[in-house]
Amino acid sequence: MSIHKTAIVHPKAKLSSSVEIGPYSIIGEQVSIGARTKVGSHVVVDGITQIGEDCDLSPFCSIGLPPQDFKYKGEPTRVIVGNKNIFREYVTIHRGTPTGRNETVIGDCNYFMAYSHVAHDCLIGNHVVMANAAALGGHITIGDYAVLGGLVGVHQFVRIGGYAMIGGGAIVVQDVPPYLTASGNRAQLHGLNLVGLKRHRFSNEEIEALKRAYKLLFHAHRPLKEAVQESRNKWGYLPSVETFLSFIENSKRGICR
Repeated sequence: MSIHKTAIVHPKAKLSSSVEIGPYSIIGEQVSIGARTKVGSHVVVDGITQIGEDCDLSPFCSIGLPPQDFKYKGEPTRVIVGNKNIFREYVTIHRGTPTGRNETVIGDCNYFMAYSHVAHDCLIGNHVVMANAAALGGHITIGDYAVLGGLVGVHQFVRIGGYAMIGGGAIVVQDVPPYLTASGNRAQLHGLNLVGLKRHRFSNEEIEALKRAYKLLFHAHRPLKEAVQESRNKWGYLPSVETFLSFIENSKRGICR
């Protein structure tokens, strides 16, 4: 274990023997950090916070501080961070609230660029990219391999599906289904994330079926429930199409159009 002499590490914090703590960083009493994780200078990790293995925390990022929620009164909520996550400069991750999930959860292999923010009770999947200054309100769910461009703002309780791509500067106030692109203020859908789907080796059959389902749902001027059922009858045997349709059916905030 390598701890710089200027760092303040609570004696009850649980650190793997291979953790590195940089100058002037502060590690709280109820923090646990996994093997080979590197904590840069001037980093704060506090609260009931669990950070996995092989993570990289850049200078001035802050993980596990109280949520920005007026209802929060110091209850013992937490942050759980998986493995191989990168947090660049000034990233902020807040812990959960009793009125939400009670925890903020981040999966594996995510990349949080400088100044990005994850608010209380968010659930972030795996391989998600949040570009510079992208910000999430509370209670947001982000699916695997989603990409949020710079300066994106996402309203609380919104869901963004896996493999979705949100263009820079977008203001997202309703759900974005998986596999789609969205941009603008307020965000609107712009078809499939074709580049992303091809990079992740989706089959031509899946891509073609998703294209047809998208057109039927959003361009055929049909009642949404009817269009979903017809899409399921035609292409629902493909798992990706079923995921797409189920996401839309389960939306509570409504879908971006």
